[in-house]
Amino acid sequence: MALQAGIAAVTAWLLSHELTGNPSPVFAPLAAVGTLAVSVGQRVPRIVELVVGVALGVLVGDALLSFIGIGPWQLGLVVVMSILAAFALSSRAAVVIQTASTAVLITTLSPQAPNVEFSRFVDALLGGGVALATAILLPVNPLRVVRRAAGPALRTLVEQLTETAAALCERDIERAIRARDRLRGNQEELRVLREAVAGAREVTRLSPLSWRHRHGVLSHYARTAEPLERAMSNSGTMIRRAVTAIEDKEPVPPAMINAVLALAGTVRTLRDEFAARREPHDARAKALQAVQHAGAAYGDDIGFSGTVVLAQIRTTASDLLVASGLSQAEANRQVRCAFGRLPDPSQQARRSGPTGKGADHPRLTPGASAGRL
Repeated sequence: MALQAGIAAVTAWLLSHELTGNPSPVFAPLAAVGTLAVSVGQRVPRIVELVVGVALGVLVGDALLSFIGIGPWQLGLVVVMSILAAFALSSRAAVVIQTASTAVLITTLSPQAPNVEFSRFVDALLGGGVALATAILLPVNPLRVVRRAAGPALRTLVEQLTETAAALCERDIERAIRARDRLRGNQEELRVLREAVAGAREVTRLSPLSWRHRHGVLSHYARTAEPLERAMSNSGTMIRRAVTAIEDKEPVPPAMINAVLALAGTVRTLRDEFAARREPHDARAKALQAVQHAGAAYGDDIGFSGTVVLAQIRTTASDLLVASGLSQAEANRQVRCAFGRLPDPSQQARRSGPTGKGADHPRLTPGASAGRL
């Protein structure tokens, strides 16, 4: 990103200097860096906003100055009218800012710098065009961008599900409340993930060097964003009911704890399989294990909040199955079939080996710490 910005700034300065004869071009490199600095995936709209904002600022500034002249109060009036005109056309902040700043330049510099309107237009086009060309010719690795963005969101979900399982095991209401509050505060992480996916799509659409990433892992991440957001929302509801279950001293059967741990393992495995470019078969199996444990817990003596916890485990598992690439209908079908059907322990033991290593979801014991990615 830093290299992209440096090359774009130099290129925009040189083009503006050579094409317009501007001895000290400022706006062209600013426009180039500003376009690259916005969220990846928004660069083409950013160029449009630059040009629209400049055009509107020139139009309003020239129209008013021809009637009211130049002076301090005229400057204030031009800025107010420019902003109102920009809001009437678009509520996007970038358009409003460009309109107002261009109007200020027209009002203050026109008497000393003729043709500033033309220079501003050309610089906006040059800067935006250079930024777009730089993004195409020197693209960032879209997979690296998405993985970097997905990491915090997935890690947060794994950690708070594991913390919730520990809180249920130990009946530690403060630990459960911390997990609930931490998961509530993940909106910024989800926003970053959504923007990263949109940016990766933009890069793979525009840059021939990144066309090879259009399918495979990137498509997995693109499909993951929305169901992952739903999984986090449903997990948040589940954790809130877990807090209530602890507070009301409801029974917490071991199968319920194992179901929550299985959800955490599902998210962790989903991330690892995507990173390894493998079809997420193991993640799907773990999601269904969570449902099986939830079904087993449903047959035990549980309270009202415990019932809600199990229902949210089912819903979250369905979301994670969709994130793995299944259709919603197929995910729901598999969840319905798996509910209450625990695997044969002897088969699990044979898969794990004689020492029992590799067991998927051992029950937490008091004092167990939250797992880390």
